[in-house]
Amino acid sequence: MSRRSGILEFAVLGLLRESPMHGYELRKRLNTSLGVFRAFSYGTLYPCLKTLVANGWLIEESGGARDEAPAAPLAGRRAKIVYRLTAEGKEHFEELLSQTGPDAYEDEHFAARFAFFGQTSRDVRMRVLEGRRSRLEERLEKMSASLARTRERLDDYTLELQRHGMESVEREVRWLNELIESERAGRDQQRPASDRSAQQDSTSGESGGLPRHGDSPRPDPSDDTAT
Repeated sequence: MSRRSGILEFAVLGLLRESPMHGYELRKRLNTSLGVFRAFSYGTLYPCLKTLVANGWLIEESGGARDEAPAAPLAGRRAKIVYRLTAEGKEHFEELLSQTGPDAYEDEHFAARFAFFGQTSRDVRMRVLEGRRSRLEERLEKMSASLARTRERLDDYTLELQRHGMESVEREVRWLNELIESERAGRDQQRPASDRSAQQDSTSGESGGLPRHGDSPRPDPSDDTAT
């Protein structure tokens, strides 16, 4: 399985965990909710659905739209297929949610993983966020070193493009820092009051809570920051 098809299967399972859907509904949700899939077509989606059905993770159900009254099918028109997650599919998706390997930090896979953070445990969210931050910090270091070596050979426009790429990575690192601090603050709030008090005494005034929004807009995690 290619990395890109694996991301698509993950996203399809996650969306169907919320509710059964027609293929058209799935494609619409992939396009609107998960921007990384804007370029995906029916020709890509339906083979993926067939694979998930063959693996026993989805079942196909025939029927009209769920919010419409039943009507006699028109001659020559096939009934719509509704895809529903099976118990095995739900278990497989939960297994995928728990994974925190290097693939989870890459641009496209991270965007899909982030879209389902609401269904992901706090510890896994922390590992994915910290892994993503580490990956971007490595990328930023390489970009900076490359720019330093080639600065004199670049024209003004190419140089500006390189700077723009670095600024995009820096913005995402700042955004990740805010998310990580928010996750840590939420974890602290779940501890017993005595433990929280002791930690506050030892951290000299550090505070948690929701991320603060500064002057820079929060970047879309689906953006490809690679240059």
